[in-house]
Amino acid sequence: MKALTPGLAAQLTSGVTTLCHCWKLTRHDGTKLGFTDHDHDLTFDGLTFEASGGFTPGSMTASVGLAVDNLDVLGALNSLRLSDTDLANGLFDDADIEIWRVNWQNVADRVLTRKGSLGEVTHGSLGFQAEVRGLAHRLNQPTGRLFQYACDADFGDARCGLAKLSHTYSATVTGVTGNRELDVTGIEGFANDWFARGEGSFISGANAGASFEIKAHTHRNGVVVIELWQASSLDVVAGDTVSMVSGCDKQIVTCRNKFANSLNHRGFPHMPGNDFALSYPTRGAGNDGGSQNA
Repeated sequence: MKALTPGLAAQLTSGVTTLCHCWKLTRHDGTKLGFTDHDHDLTFDGLTFEASGGFTPGSMTASVGLAVDNLDVLGALNSLRLSDTDLANGLFDDADIEIWRVNWQNVADRVLTRKGSLGEVTHGSLGFQAEVRGLAHRLNQPTGRLFQYACDADFGDARCGLAKLSHTYSATVTGVTGNRELDVTGIEGFANDWFARGEGSFISGANAGASFEIKAHTHRNGVVVIELWQASSLDVVAGDTVSMVSGCDKQIVTCRNKFANSLNHRGFPHMPGNDFALSYPTRGAGNDGGSQNA
């Protein structure tokens, strides 16, 4: 049971209230943002909760047990601290969020009603919709080692053992299709798909500092084309520079032949799969002139 201040308890029992919602977001880079559905800014805990860019809550689901509770919130991109570019670049991915019920006449009378993290965020040119996931969703995340064919290390981390900087290359954009396919120069010497499944970032241009994931890397009519999994949030133009890391599909063959790093492969390529687990012995003819299968 939540403990209420005497003032808030009196408000809730009076029948006439001066209550509003306040949302506090904490990004993983440490940035804290506050928003409220009240018509004036409110301040508490050293943070100003901005009225002009607040959220509008949608339907809320809650249940007893370990089921994940969800809440959808809607908002308009009219805050100076909240932009579609930041959303598209993933700065708010899995950000911690707190939802408070506050007496706007006396912000000391407040109670924390919800705590979780931002889930899927969709947005258009003027607004966005974000999913707020309850704390129980953390229990759905895998922890520890994964026993699978593919390597579960991140490319270039301590378990991988490779120096990511040694496999990072720069290129210059010469043409763009839909902000998703980039014609580049500077990496002509690499075979098709060398950078597929790799990561990269924009060094210059409107998207400078934004990262991206590489879906495909091909040569078309003598031109090197890099296809991104998602189109960049701002326009990419000829002359922009990017850096890209060699791609890894986590397979032992790639680790051995492409990176000479099979000793650090963190997968289990010889682990029996479902075909072995579901196999069964079959009886054929033995010494009676037939063949025998096992």
